[in-house]
Amino acid sequence: MTSARLLVFLLRLGGAVTVVAFFAMFLPVDWMVRTHAWLGLGEFPRSPIVDYLTRSVAALYGFHGCLLLIIATDPLRYRALVWYAAAMNILFGIIIIAIDLHAGMPMFWTVAEGPPIMALGVALAVLNSKQPAWRS
Repeated sequence: MTSARLLVFLLRLGGAVTVVAFFAMFLPVDWMVRTHAWLGLGEFPRSPIVDYLTRSVAALYGFHGCLLLIIATDPLRYRALVWYAAAMNILFGIIIIAIDLHAGMPMFWTVAEGPPIMALGVALAVLNSKQPAWRS
């Protein structure tokens, strides 16, 4: 697989994984309560701010996924956005690790969230650096 095809594949994969978060905006609170308990996080705090934050974060993840899918249609044309997505995924992965540790999330959660986000960012940066310059 060429670096260009791998770049498109990773953009599509990252986009597909995160665009699914749109569905979480519509999860019934009872499902959130059960998931929270299943993760061993104790009692789910039922309040307007928690409902707002869980759903708005899901929306942001979904919009991020849409952006990656758009970039994947022509990564050479959107090369600057690939650089941005790469840098922001690396930074966001670091921030997510810090947030997870501060919040006391289970270690499996922290390991499964922040590092893969960072790895995607690094891979996008490496593959983007191998692409020829886009000409209009």
